[in-house]
Amino acid sequence: MKKIALLGATGSIGQQTVDVVNMHQNEFQLVSISVGRNINEARKIIKACSPRFVSVLHKEDRDMLQLEFPHVTFAYGHEGLIEAAIYEEADIVVNAVLGSVGLEPTLEAIKRGKPIALANKETLVTAGHLVMEAARKYNVPILPVDSEHSAIYQCLQGQDEKAIERLILTASGGSFRDKTRKQLEGVTVKEALNHPNWSMGAKITIDSATMMNKGLEVIEAYWLFGLPYDKIEVVLHKESIIHSMVEFQDTSVIAQLGTPDMRAPIQYALTYPNRLELPNAKRLQLWEVGKLHFSQMDYSRFRCLAFAFEAGKQGGTMPTVLNAANEEAVTAFLDGHISFLQIENMIETAMNRHDVMQNPCLSTIKEVDLEARQFVRSLITKRG
Repeated sequence: MKKIALLGATGSIGQQTVDVVNMHQNEFQLVSISVGRNINEARKIIKACSPRFVSVLHKEDRDMLQLEFPHVTFAYGHEGLIEAAIYEEADIVVNAVLGSVGLEPTLEAIKRGKPIALANKETLVTAGHLVMEAARKYNVPILPVDSEHSAIYQCLQGQDEKAIERLILTASGGSFRDKTRKQLEGVTVKEALNHPNWSMGAKITIDSATMMNKGLEVIEAYWLFGLPYDKIEVVLHKESIIHSMVEFQDTSVIAQLGTPDMRAPIQYALTYPNRLELPNAKRLQLWEVGKLHFSQMDYSRFRCLAFAFEAGKQGGTMPTVLNAANEEAVTAFLDGHISFLQIENMIETAMNRHDVMQNPCLSTIKEVDLEARQFVRSLITKRG
């Protein structure tokens, strides 16, 4: 039985991971979890899965839950999150937290030799060089959970990676894929959260609408698979049936297909290199789909994707600024403080004022992250 530490258990990916665990109770056991503010959902997971260690965000929630579940060990805050990641009994860590807060727990778990099932793309975006260097040093596998990177990972099984010509990430286009930039003026939060294909959390759904989510995935792919940015491409594919593709030197293209269901890549990361049945999942019937559509990416329409390529190519601390500025701007949009198009304006402004530092250490990354966030917040305050 594989014992799992799950970071971000009450989020979208976290809850679907819990679903996978509950479907295969003879295969998996949750021994450690971290949760944020959704204490009601945390209670459900504790009752259903009986983890031995639980970290929450706030001390008062820790104290309250400790009284309710006296046989569970509780912790809180950033230190608690790290404790959840390095929990001794865990055989694998699923990092499904939101944002760059997932970086340090990942690094600490790697140092303990724990395989990482990575759904927290910001970890590689902000400090890919540190994470991959640590993974090599401690001989720890980084198993992708994002559907696109899982697809590429699966396409590469048994292949000579030296023969790769390019990676092709597919993008649904998000909630506003058929709108012009003019039509994006004045769109609402409710409209932005209405994703046509996937059920995801609020932040990642907005990132999908701006195409920043795909931009972060491009940077993540760079670190996971070691190809230069000019060999990583993005194509619009509205149906989300082909999750990504790999082209080889002989022009052969291998694609991974499936219905849009995040439980499949989550389960594959947990069972790799083996596979298990996925109960109650909708199987792909191509005759039901009928047609698959593809179109070339318009980088002037989806400016955040262009920002991500540029940040990745500049390297160093620039991806940290990209991610931090985006997180703050998306939060401001969700809270009603800025418009949808102002998200990309704030990211661009933050990037333009930053002087890149190459090969940053962890403390430098944290300083740059904080400075970028404070700058974007100052822009929002000036608008108010």
